Amino acid sequence: MNKAGIKKLIRKGEGISIEFKECRNKLNKDVFESICAFLNRNGGDLILGVNDSGKITGIAPEAVEQVKKELVTALNNPQKLNPPCYLMPYDVVIEGKRIIRLFVPESSQVHRCNGKIYDRNEDGDFDITSNTNLVTALYIRKQTNYSENLIYPYVSIKDLRLDLIAKARQLAANQRPGHPWAGMSDMELLQSAQLFQRGYQSGKKGFTLAAVLLLGEDQVILSVLPHHRTDALLRRENIDRYDDRDDIRTNLLESYDRLMAFVAKHLPDKFFLEKDQRISLRDHIFREVAANMLIHREFLNPYPAKFIIETHRLFAENSNKPHGHGLIDPANFSPFPKNPVIARFFKEIGYSDELGSGVRKLFKYCRHYSGGKTPELIEGDIFKCIVPLITQQATMEDAMQATMQDERIKKIMEFCELPRSREEIQKYLNLKNRDYLRKHILNPLIKKGVLHLTIPDKPRSPKQKYYAAKEKKIR
Repeated sequence: MNKAGIKKLIRKGEGISIEFKECRNKLNKDVFESICAFLNRNGGDLILGVNDSGKITGIAPEAVEQVKKELVTALNNPQKLNPPCYLMPYDVVIEGKRIIRLFVPESSQVHRCNGKIYDRNEDGDFDITSNTNLVTALYIRKQTNYSENLIYPYVSIKDLRLDLIAKARQLAANQRPGHPWAGMSDMELLQSAQLFQRGYQSGKKGFTLAAVLLLGEDQVILSVLPHHRTDALLRRENIDRYDDRDDIRTNLLESYDRLMAFVAKHLPDKFFLEKDQRISLRDHIFREVAANMLIHREFLNPYPAKFIIETHRLFAENSNKPHGHGLIDPANFSPFPKNPVIARFFKEIGYSDELGSGVRKLFKYCRHYSGGKTPELIEGDIFKCIVPLITQQATMEDAMQATMQDERIKKIMEFCELPRSREEIQKYLNLKNRDYLRKHILNPLIKKGVLHLTIPDKPRSPKQKYYAAKEKKIR
């Protein structure tokens, strides 16, 4: 979240999903009670360096790093917060003062702070440990909503793939240097990711369904969930059956990789510049679609997940526990994690974005990819995602134009390793219209900073020449 978003939260004031703590030189004693309450309720934003009335008081600059360190350390300490929870605080400067924002997602487990269970309402945090009815309701709510927390006491670490644990550790470290997983043992990582739990009602402890789905051996996954699969289909010529198919019956990490490979095989990657750098529209759009159908699926439902590429659209659907019905409006919706443990794991390894931001990116980039059209996300017992596609002929033309554009830029950059005049470049490219050369080729490259002027103060000088900026790279 940027500064404007944090300012908006502060103006909104404290409520069921927003809590302020002053924390001038150190953490307030009740900070972890609020975190526990957020985890047990609907999640929320904890902002340190703001008083109860919403005035930004700031954290002492020399105390910021220590406050962040103590926060992260305590959250991973089961004696303080049980089960532990990995969260990442971010500090920003607003109105010249340092504050810390910590987003706390709703958890699929019941958490205790210093041995006590806290819940939240509009008035703040409250201890419900001794209230049997409220504690029972909390456990029922968690168990009802999250099948990912089902415990399989006879699954051992030998039933999980150690290579996938190592891969997850490396991906997390690549996403954020100093990530706590980098220094953890396999078992410590699994516990930190909440994949090994204890059921306080049943007394069972062990690896969860989330652990099996994310990291399990294929035979273990299919033994636990025989119906588990994702069916990726291409239907352009043979619409009754399929032109190509990948029947995916494996862990969620490799399922994600295979879905993205299926997309790369059958859909083009349009040329697109964002902030003067080329990005992959295809990857930005369909990583969100693929991650969404894997993360937010109701896995106990045997309804098979489908990922179908057709001529004019990509259609994905999966079983779901709806939190509402109908079309999702990206400008007015409240994201709700269907499997928070799996979602958080995907986010830590860089396979998905923070809850809600991925949907906004999907709509943003789809307009560029699909000729101004927007996707449809339909909430219901079966969640559906429909991404419009432009025709194959148009996408081939776009791909050819992108290739030609890349080749032309490379050609110019090589030619302009020595300063060249406009006439020399025009002759080299075999162009007749000098205005077209200046307006559509030279000026954009100068604006991007990849071509320089030998006489920058006089762009129209008859002695003007252009040379390549060697320190810049074209993407």
